[in-house]
Amino acid sequence: MEKVVIELSFEADKLEALEYCLEKERTTAKKKMAESLQQLYEEKVPEAVREYLERKNPPAARPRRPRPQKETKKEEAPVEPGAEQQHE
Repeated sequence: MEKVVIELSFEADKLEALEYCLEKERTTAKKKMAESLQQLYEEKVPEAVREYLERKNPPAARPRRPRPQKETKKEEAPVEPGAEQQHE
């Protein structure tokens, strides 16, 4: 689904204070506003309309990360007794 940017005006000092307080909760004003907007959408838009929009525009599937391959242990050649090992 195409996204749009919503722009709001707010006093800089108030935003700075809000961000400071939200930092303790490990969140931001932007994240809280997005959550509030989603909640408002779910509260005000009828469920049938939300379902229609979801069917019309299914969420994009995240690409899967390839699983790291397990390293196989390489078998070391047996050392013959009396063979000297070189050290660097």
